[in-house]
Amino acid sequence: MTTELRPETIEWENLGFSYIKTDYRFISYYKEGAWDEGTLTEDNQLHISEGSTALHYGQQCFEGLKAYRTADGSIQLFRPFENAKRMKRSCERLLMPVYPEDKFVEAIKKVVEANEDWVPPYGTGSSLYIRPFIIGTGDNIGVKPADEYIFSAFVMPVGPYFKGGLKPTNFLVTDYDRAAPKGTGAAKVGGNYAGSLLPGKEAKERSFSDAVYLDPETHTKIEEVGAANFFGITKDDLFITPKSSSILPSITKYSLLWLAENRLNLKVSEGDVYVDQLDQFKEAGACGTAAVIAPIGGLQIKDDFHVFYSETEVGPVTKRLYNELVGIQTGDVEAPEGWIEKVK
Repeated sequence: MTTELRPETIEWENLGFSYIKTDYRFISYYKEGAWDEGTLTEDNQLHISEGSTALHYGQQCFEGLKAYRTADGSIQLFRPFENAKRMKRSCERLLMPVYPEDKFVEAIKKVVEANEDWVPPYGTGSSLYIRPFIIGTGDNIGVKPADEYIFSAFVMPVGPYFKGGLKPTNFLVTDYDRAAPKGTGAAKVGGNYAGSLLPGKEAKERSFSDAVYLDPETHTKIEEVGAANFFGITKDDLFITPKSSSILPSITKYSLLWLAENRLNLKVSEGDVYVDQLDQFKEAGACGTAAVIAPIGGLQIKDDFHVFYSETEVGPVTKRLYNELVGIQTGDVEAPEGWIEKVK
């Protein structure tokens, strides 16, 4: 349901994670082999053919990133070129034309600046979520790539993805697969998320935050936590995240890998996380643009419930990683070179 709000009436500290119609969005059309220059529009409705490949054959992909207000009132983006690169890979997987990386970042800056009043104030814990996407359009019916496409990006202010902010939450290991071993798991495409709705619903019905997916080949290794990536910190201070060709390569995850190694002096690794070897971890969490970091209190694995650090308290390493990451995003901590793009 659309929420009709204006910036001056928003209680910034109480925002959830839901759609809010803001003033402008950016849109560009691909026709006759080329993207046009694109424009800002106030219209939040798309007008597409009933034969659009996005509707029938899933030819679409999307991204998610955020803009942050800093203490001096300026606005900045966190690693937008990484989102541009990931969208490029998603487009190539689905045979869609790539929206140029430099133009992607330029479009994001335009739509954020046009909606400047919607960027939450510094210190409220909220941010401006940005959703770029590409869809196949035009008059089609055969199973083949479309000849026409739309690239668009819209924004809205959001609060924490999981209610309560930085506090532990519990998850349920599901028997469902999120993606096929050589499918589209590493691309950010809607089909991956559509398939996750049922296991997510079943997890929530059992009072868990979401479902945790195991590797589709052997069902022995953790891959993803709902729509986020998993990380664990072992008792000997190794920061590890799962490695698989069917995992979405999270920009937040790779940022945490770098921060764990270079700011917290931890050992880091991408490798196998076996679901029957969780006793090696003293802390664990889910990470992603929307979730940022969600500490995992416990995992329900069939009839067993495994608790990591605590069901009520955030582990010290997870807390340090969160503070470092959010500090960089909001301008309070020095960022590694190339991580921040100023909007204004």
